Amino acid sequence: MADLRNFSEWDRNIIKVEQIEGNGPGLNTVFDITVRGMGGKPSVLRYKTVEFDEHTNILVKGRNTLFTSIDRVTVVPTATGCDVTYDAILTANWIVAPMNLVLGAVFNKVGNAATKGLRRVLA
Repeated sequence: MADLRNFSEWDRNIIKVEQIEGNGPGLNTVFDITVRGMGGKPSVLRYKTVEFDEHTNILVKGRNTLFTSIDRVTVVPTATGCDVTYDAILTANWIVAPMNLVLGAVFNKVGNAATKGLRRVLA
C-alpha cells in the first residue's frame, strides 16, 4: 500500500504511475499519477510522500493546476490479518474552486469504484 506504483492495480481511474524521485516507497518520494480526468481526458497529479511509517501509515499530497488531493493509508494489525483504511480528500484549486460544492459527490463515485478494486486486490 505504501508504494504508489501499485495503485493502478486497484484503481481503474489511474492510467499510469511514474516514480520521479526516490526508489520505491519512502518519505519525500515523488510520483506522477495520470488519472482519467474530466471528460475522460488524462490529467497528471504530482504526489509527494509527506508522512511514512513503514507498514502502518502513509500520507501523500498530490497537486496539479486544477486539483489537490490529500490521501492517507493506515494499516492496523488484527488477530486475523489487518484493517486497511484509505482516506482521500480532493479539492479544486484557483478559478475552479467553486466546483468544491459538487466535487465531493463526483469524487465519492470514483472512490467507491476504487474501494471495490482495493477489496478485490487485498482479498
